[in-house]
Amino acid sequence: MTAKEIVGQLKPLGEESYKKVLLNHGVQEPVFGVKIEHLKKFQKRIKKDYQLALDLYETGIYDAMYLAGLIADDARMTKQDLRSWVKKANASVLSEYTVAWVAAESPHGWELALEWIDAKQESTAACGWATLCSLVAIKDDAELDLAALKRLLQRVQNTIHQQSDRARHVMNRFVIAAGASVKSLTDAALQTAARVGPVTVDMGGTACKVPDATEYIQKAQKRGAIGKKRKTAKC
Repeated sequence: MTAKEIVGQLKPLGEESYKKVLLNHGVQEPVFGVKIEHLKKFQKRIKKDYQLALDLYETGIYDAMYLAGLIADDARMTKQDLRSWVKKANASVLSEYTVAWVAAESPHGWELALEWIDAKQESTAACGWATLCSLVAIKDDAELDLAALKRLLQRVQNTIHQQSDRARHVMNRFVIAAGASVKSLTDAALQTAARVGPVTVDMGGTACKVPDATEYIQKAQKRGAIGKKRKTAKC
């Protein structure tokens, strides 16, 4: 099956009401408005396909780009592939989720995350922090550089309020992810959250809210969920 054939199958699945929701959340045309439940059916059928994922992403169609992330063969993704993807991501959903998920599950996640968080472009910096969120959520603690992650928490504490909206939003998510996913970082994350205080972000007129990091980590503690890992970053 080719990217062109899949795009032809995706188009009639689009729903105008869902398309409006996506546009309201910053997704740019072209977009069909295909719900994720339908994209998941393609994922189940295709499983992983490296070249097809690249071809779908190249279409520039949001729905196809999102699907590309779901079917990407992460192990085969090169640094060049991922740098190209983050550059072409024209919506926060793509940069902070699709690209970040694939990067985190690739062999290059840590290296690229550290590269991207220093980027001047807002979407790239946000993608870097989002990649770190996924890494701590899926990697065993033994695979993580805990000392470096503590330094990153300190960086959040020192700089978050001077960052752009999207970077600030995802840095806050990183504090939550680190505190909830890595037991040895929970106390440091709670201290960071307390010192950072409330995080305000312009959510573009949507109903979305910035999560309270302290509250989220403490809820995870009460559920006994601290340190639990996810099988995959993708959803």
